[in-house]
Amino acid sequence: MNISIKKILITLIILMALAINLSATPIKDNDEDLITTFGSLRGASRFLAQHSRGLVKCNKNPRLCRAKGSPGPDCCKKKCVNVKTDNQNCGICGKRCKHQEICCNGKCVNPKTDKRHCGGCNNRCKRGNSCTYGICSYA
Repeated sequence: MNISIKKILITLIILMALAINLSATPIKDNDEDLITTFGSLRGASRFLAQHSRGLVKCNKNPRLCRAKGSPGPDCCKKKCVNVKTDNQNCGICGKRCKHQEICCNGKCVNPKTDKRHCGGCNNRCKRGNSCTYGICSYA
């Protein structure tokens, strides 16, 4: 009976080590390697795929948003965004621009009438001109 208890204990120790290994968050020096590691989950089991997807959310690891190929350097609601250009998170997370506005440098502006962003971000009209329907014209 003593041998069977040892076998059970060894089996439990191995299972616990496996569980700890699977639940550990990998730490990489290079953020791009981290995304590459979990970017393709082809051939992985459903459990591993769900587990890995949880690791790459920016609320758990904000460095992911600064990695090459990321949509933006800021993390809003578990998604990487750029608060300087994102209409749903303009300037800060959750600040939405109105229907006809766009986000330029973190501020909501109307490109149809704004002389500093006429027709698009940072498209300034010349002095004395006005912005009408997104086109600079003489006043």
